[in-house]
Amino acid sequence: MNDILPGEVETWQFLEEQARRIFGLYGFCEIRVPVVEKTELFQRSIGETTDIVEKEMYTFRDKSDNSLTLRPEGTAPVIRAFIQNKLHTRDPIAKLFYMGPMFRYERPQKGRYRQFHQIGAEVIGVEDPKIDAQILTMLTHYFANVGIADVELQINSLGCPECRPGYRQALTGFLEKRLDALCDDCRRRYRTNPLRVVDCKVPGCKEATGGAPSVLDHLCGSCRGHFAGVQEHLREVGTAFTINERMVRGLDYYTKTTFEMVTSSLGSQNAVAAGGRYDGLIKDLGGPPLPGIGFAMGVERLVLMKGDTRIEPSSPELFLAALGEEATRYTFGLMSRLQRRGLHVEMDYEGKSLKAQLRRADKLMAKRVLIIGEEELARRQGQLRTMETSTQESIPLDNIEDFLMKDAALNR
Repeated sequence: MNDILPGEVETWQFLEEQARRIFGLYGFCEIRVPVVEKTELFQRSIGETTDIVEKEMYTFRDKSDNSLTLRPEGTAPVIRAFIQNKLHTRDPIAKLFYMGPMFRYERPQKGRYRQFHQIGAEVIGVEDPKIDAQILTMLTHYFANVGIADVELQINSLGCPECRPGYRQALTGFLEKRLDALCDDCRRRYRTNPLRVVDCKVPGCKEATGGAPSVLDHLCGSCRGHFAGVQEHLREVGTAFTINERMVRGLDYYTKTTFEMVTSSLGSQNAVAAGGRYDGLIKDLGGPPLPGIGFAMGVERLVLMKGDTRIEPSSPELFLAALGEEATRYTFGLMSRLQRRGLHVEMDYEGKSLKAQLRRADKLMAKRVLIIGEEELARRQGQLRTMETSTQESIPLDNIEDFLMKDAALNR
């Protein structure tokens, strides 16, 4: 556990301030949760057979004999707070981010300590692969903005409870023939958590599992379509990525999309950010059956790689209301380009009616709404609505980005 001294803390402040600024552009609000939770929360969410629960948690009993644990990760506490405070009754879509210390009793190494710090973000309530693409785009936007270039986005899909058992069976059968070549940890994981064996960094294990079955070959139709959609939307907005079929996550709650930002500058511990979908976690913890996706970044690792900005207002400056499939594709790309230029933009992800989209824009307190349907695309004219006065004007879609940037600057 380390002190962060003057002369060092300024880098931490910069990374935190940029997270607040960049995440704010994408509509995220900060949440702060306790560093201590009931042990049961992590046993239920992370999984009792994971290394974290089995070996790494700081767990103790208080004077009332309650079992408590210093939080080893941030997603489970955020979901607990979401459920306990009934945040879904305020808004069916929640975009939350957090930052602070986590605790794991593991061997200290470069960029990894027993008290470490994370910056993370979670989206609850959207299953569409466009939100996967957006959160990954936000992550790459953050790294570019803080000046960290030596990173690569890698993605994979872990399937769902319907298709993962088939992969687990195929993988277990493969590993059974190679147990003698595996390390002690992987021989233990072989029955309890075989997916982790594929991700082991021990050279002997990497060699022994070189021809292991790919999870991508065992996806059901729904998971295959979702993963294809994520890739399509990433390409649409120009977010570079590679597929890593060997990448898994160490926590039991992950489903479908999983991802890491990896670097070659930190040795074997090469992941500086990681996350994925957890569509069943909220229901498993006693909440409504809502999907979710999130990630966490290790701040110590960011500081190793890294060497007075105001926070943008929380309300979006522009809401994009799309009507029809082609219009949705157009506005999704437009939104990403505007966000990269520093504009806080939101849109509807689920093809709702114009009336419902305007209600959402009003709830978010958006200043302007750009309405684009199939007819508007054909005419190359959009309808720009001022929410305060309920008036709207027709504007050309040619050079629309420059127009909207200037319009937002005039209305700040």
